[in-house]
Amino acid sequence: MWQPEGMNAIKPVDAASASRVSFFITCMVDVFAPDVGEAAVRMLRESGCEVSCPLGQTCCGQPAWNSGFAADAARVARTSLDALEADDADAVVVPAGSCATMIKVFWPELFELVGDHDAAARAQRLGAKTFELTSFLDARPSPNRVDQSAPAHRGPTIAYHHSCHMLRELRIHDAPLALLERAGCTIADWPDGDRCCGFGGLFSVKLPETSVAMAEAKLASLPAEVEMVVGSDSSCLMHLAGRAKAEGRTIAFRHTAEVIAAAAIAGAAIPRKGQA
Repeated sequence: MWQPEGMNAIKPVDAASASRVSFFITCMVDVFAPDVGEAAVRMLRESGCEVSCPLGQTCCGQPAWNSGFAADAARVARTSLDALEADDADAVVVPAGSCATMIKVFWPELFELVGDHDAAARAQRLGAKTFELTSFLDARPSPNRVDQSAPAHRGPTIAYHHSCHMLRELRIHDAPLALLERAGCTIADWPDGDRCCGFGGLFSVKLPETSVAMAEAKLASLPAEVEMVVGSDSSCLMHLAGRAKAEGRTIAFRHTAEVIAAAAIAGAAIPRKGQA
């Protein structure tokens, strides 16, 4: 992870020991997928956390940052940094790999680039206690494992979409799959599961034809038995769902938080990692 010059690495917070978390809602969840936010908060509480949602938070600044507008990105990000820092929780949890990456990886670099060294140092400290949702939940305690032999607790056959920032920047691969398996889902082997969906934020606006072609190529390799595509970034899911609808597909698209929350409500609660 990039660090401001002259700063020593800050020891990351242990997710299992956090008792109060700040929930960074993200723009996509706030505007397009509020059910994802509700499901995420439910599962954070299920894991034993007190959850707060600082009202002063806004965008992480990623769209402006990716477009080369560092000063504008910093202005937006600084507002969210102030809000999350003031909440003073044990951890910050984000239901999107892309926004979690912006906070953990790129905020210090962004603030250093615009000459705000104090904000860069503060961002690095905040980043050390910031988690993508599934990686946080996978390290937390929770109730007993779903009984895989009970038909009522069997989840759908799913294909999992590994979003780019989450997989390639945060190196998170196993956590969402473990949660989904422990929720009773059968995970199909999707050859293109780790292939980019083509959304890429403003990339899909600037190069729509390429973006659409990438989504269609990814969907073309979906195994026939799949009932649902699951991912941990609402932006990717929205993009893929839009292309699937245009192609006449009836497959469902759900965020990991929604799937595991539904399992918990049905009695198939998510267990502690390694629990029998």
